[in-house]
Amino acid sequence: MALTGLLLDIANISGGVLLGLATLDKWDGDANFFNKIAGVLAPFQTVIGGALIVLPILGLLSGGFSIYGIVSIIGGLLLLTHVFGKVPALEETLKKVSGKLMPFKAIIGIALLAIGVLSLLHIL
Repeated sequence: MALTGLLLDIANISGGVLLGLATLDKWDGDANFFNKIAGVLAPFQTVIGGALIVLPILGLLSGGFSIYGIVSIIGGLLLLTHVFGKVPALEETLKKVSGKLMPFKAIIGIALLAIGVLSLLHIL
């Protein structure tokens, strides 16, 4: 279980950078630190989104419910918006959910980043 926790922490941090980039870029100023990281992570957006959905669901199935897992699943849904058109059976429902969550993209991204870092530090 420790490996899945570590993978989820890495996915939370990565997804948080991708989703919260607009806010992080404002905090960063002229350094472009977060833009460079997001540029490296962008090709892996689908993998990160999938991990943010699958790993918390595995945690839920093993009996561990947490609000952090729910936030991870929501972040995964936002990262996988571009994939939803390829799932005809769920396309409309997933697009509606994603559309309703999109205004909160930056907030969810910062929350994912905080959850990932704090969990790595064993504070959560």
